[in-house]
This record gives sequence, structure tokens and C-alpha cells, in this order.
Amino acid sequence: MSEREKAMHPEDLTRLFVERANAKDAEGLALLYEEDAVMAYPPGSETVGRAAIQKLWAELLPTMPAFEPETPLPTLISGDLALTSTPPRDGAGARAQVVRRQPDGSWLRVLDHPELGRA
Repeated sequence: MSEREKAMHPEDLTRLFVERANAKDAEGLALLYEEDAVMAYPPGSETVGRAAIQKLWAELLPTMPAFEPETPLPTLISGDLALTSTPPRDGAGARAQVVRRQPDGSWLRVLDHPELGRA
């Protein structure tokens, strides 16, 4: 297996997420998260840990439509932590992630809330 591209800037995570989701690459999506990351999805619950995140995406991706890129809002960085966010194309709510710089300089998601403000 070839080496996957790493997010060298916090904003890269959004682009890589869309590329891997559209490729139906659940493993690649999970590799965008730290081992003990928490994702607030499905709505009303949490998926905890990279393995559980990979399992969730493996179940969801086969029936999901293509993801469209969304323009990120300005990233807020403090040391090795950053807050990234995007407004969804449909204008409903927001998406927000806390990401952390890794020892190799790349960034991974720690907390992911993909559907803030949705019912």
C-alpha cells in the first residue's frame, strides 16, 4: 500500500476528507483522526476512537452521495492545537473540528462535530 498524503496544514484535513470520502476510503478517512478521537456522529451520539470511526465510515460510505468541497473559515491556531470549521453548502449550521499537530508536523483531528446546529 502506498503512503497516504498527510495534512501538513490544519486546512488540509477538509480537502483530504472530501477526497477520501469520495473514493469510499473508510480506512483513509479514519487515518485523519488521532487514535482516541471523538466524532459527534451519528447525530445525537458519539463515535470514539479511530477503529470505531473507520467502522462507521465503512458502513455509511457505500450509500452516501459524493461530497462537495466546502470553503473553510479562517483557522484559529494556538500552539499545537487548531480549530477548523466550514459552513455547509446548504447553509444549515456549521462543521467544526479541533485538530492537533503531530510529532512529524502533520495534523490530525481530535474532536469532530460535523453537523452543528442541525436538528
